[in-house]
Amino acid sequence: MNQEQKDFLLNLARETIKAKLENRKPKTGPVPPELTEEYGAFVTLHKEDRLRGCIGHIVAEGPLNETIEKMALSAAFRDPRFPPLQKEEYEQIDIEISVLSPLEPCKAEEVVVGRHGLYIKRRGAAGVLLPQVPIEQNWDRITFLDQTCKKAGLTPGCWKDPETELLCFEALVFGETERTDT
Repeated sequence: MNQEQKDFLLNLARETIKAKLENRKPKTGPVPPELTEEYGAFVTLHKEDRLRGCIGHIVAEGPLNETIEKMALSAAFRDPRFPPLQKEEYEQIDIEISVLSPLEPCKAEEVVVGRHGLYIKRRGAAGVLLPQVPIEQNWDRITFLDQTCKKAGLTPGCWKDPETELLCFEALVFGETERTDT
């Protein structure tokens, strides 16, 4: 993905949020054809170097441009960890996008911190952490695996159980600003 395509997606996410705050339809130009291919993606909002919202689809559920629009709105207004974004906060947020590769089964010893994101499933519970999270938190591989278990509502170490499904993915991560806490 080139810089022009990344900028398009970042502007699309920002304009989608702004239009919702202003109760109008987003003003977007023609979508580059490459951005209509299907990918999983997350949109993350930061405010004052702190997480303000993060929502995504781990697997492709439609064209990338449409996924970015939906996830931008969800991150801003539907992340259950935060109240909906307010107009006065809009100028204070910066946006980060993670475009995901397909999920692949992996073994714990194959997980590379900073390269892989993790998706853990076990008995109906599931949790996901993006590849940038263990870097931001200064976690080693074992801590990353344990924290993904916790994110799924499971006990740390559940990744060792043969009933637990461990899937890895990679992400192309880009944002409006360079993160200072990574």
